[in-house]
Amino acid sequence: MRHFFKYNPLSILLLLTIASCGSSKPNKKALDFTLSSFAKKTAELSETEQKTWHLYDLQQDSIPGISLFKAEQIFPARQPKPVIVAVLDSGIDLEHPELSNQLWTNNDEIANNNIDDDQNGYIDDVKGYNFLGEAYNEQLEYPRMIVKGIGDEAILAKAKKQHETELSKAKDNLFQYRRIKSLVSQAHESIAEALSKEDYTKEELEAHTPSSAMNAQNKAILLQMFEYAENIPAVLKDVSEGIKFYDERANISLNLSHDGRTIVGDNPYDITDLGYGDGNPMPRDDDESHGTHVSGLILASKNNGTAFRGVAPYAKLMAVRVVPNGDEYDKDVALGIRYAVDNGASIINCSFGKTFSPNAEWVRDAIEYAAKKNVLIVHAAGNDSRNLDLEKYSNYPNDQLTLEEEIADNFISIGAIGRSADQDLVASFSNYGKIHVDLFAPGDEVYSSMPNNTYEYQGGTSMAAPIVSGVAAMLKAYYPQLNAKQLKRILMQSVTPLDLEVSVPGEEQTAPFSSLSRTGGIVNAYNALRLTQNILR
Repeated sequence: MRHFFKYNPLSILLLLTIASCGSSKPNKKALDFTLSSFAKKTAELSETEQKTWHLYDLQQDSIPGISLFKAEQIFPARQPKPVIVAVLDSGIDLEHPELSNQLWTNNDEIANNNIDDDQNGYIDDVKGYNFLGEAYNEQLEYPRMIVKGIGDEAILAKAKKQHETELSKAKDNLFQYRRIKSLVSQAHESIAEALSKEDYTKEELEAHTPSSAMNAQNKAILLQMFEYAENIPAVLKDVSEGIKFYDERANISLNLSHDGRTIVGDNPYDITDLGYGDGNPMPRDDDESHGTHVSGLILASKNNGTAFRGVAPYAKLMAVRVVPNGDEYDKDVALGIRYAVDNGASIINCSFGKTFSPNAEWVRDAIEYAAKKNVLIVHAAGNDSRNLDLEKYSNYPNDQLTLEEEIADNFISIGAIGRSADQDLVASFSNYGKIHVDLFAPGDEVYSSMPNNTYEYQGGTSMAAPIVSGVAAMLKAYYPQLNAKQLKRILMQSVTPLDLEVSVPGEEQTAPFSSLSRTGGIVNAYNALRLTQNILR
């Protein structure tokens, strides 16, 4: 599971130092979806708009969403059919009020009797399946490969080089984040005492007259921090999350001595070693929230008393737990895809990825199996700010053997955009590629459900993918005759294409938005529905 942070610790420390010193290409479109004009929204988004910005229309609302509200105005005059969306992810809080009424149920299985009633190979899989057992904290793939000697000499050399680089980076970032927290905490404590309040504003800080040189230094430090968040407690919270992330990365994810799989009891590098896991896909750790956030974006309840809602609230959630706090195993992903296909899923959301995949063929075989069964797979392109078309970069799983050769026509890769319809449209963390990324969707600072009846803004291509899965579910619900190939084609042919120069993630340059993906556009529910109606009328 990939994470990222919006703060660069070295750039923050520089400021503090300054302060202290003073798939196949789409065919010709049946309809023209060119967006002739749009205006960037200049007013600050309201609270409701912030929570649902990804559902608005760029031309009507000046917000680069997916035009879902606009699409709902032309929905067919009939009830949508139930469509099953499998979410392959971390554990999902199935008791969350946004999700509890949206669950797929395996009616041929009796809960908690420790018997495989439907004889599908999985015991007690009433709401889905858990391929991780009680495991959660896990290594990344390349440390596992190094320890087990998996791969040829060239692959292992690459794995060792990446491990050395990433471990050094993690330790350095951990050290830097701790320094930041120490400096900001000390300054905050001093200023809070001087102002007699913890939640002072930037304006109140600016108006404060320091009583000493140290107090002036603390003021300067904290004024810099207001560039990163609305208040200092928010900065400290984010920095603490950074410390936790890099601590786990250095001491668990990249630790060659860590083995999180032992408690599962299987050999994760033997695809024939089956019968492991259990029928409870709920989270096993207090921090295990990723799958709940992803699921809410797809199908959270509508008219629930909150501004938030999913794209397709009439869809049914099949929970498949395959993603630990670390890299997923190819075996779990392959079996998870097959489980979803065999149990009736029409769409599979895969908001995960990794740079090494020693048994990629197992997953590709499962992708081809899903294609034969007309199941669409929606995959997050990854959060490494990389051009995936370059040979040195990989993001697994994928459906391409070479740059031009795809193994199936049911796999779609999604990059992420943010709220600004300008040069900063593409999320700074998003991977991209004219060949390896199919289209973009909202994925930066998106609001969704979290465990224990909570909500939170999160960002990542992990959030962009389920929004596309939701649009696919919408189309499938109203037009159940659509197969996976048609769904992919419609999603790609109906994007919002933008003639816009944007910042290239990870690069000090700009490029046409059209050059960063196959389609050069943003998923659009309204256009997709119009195109479907045009095709099927």
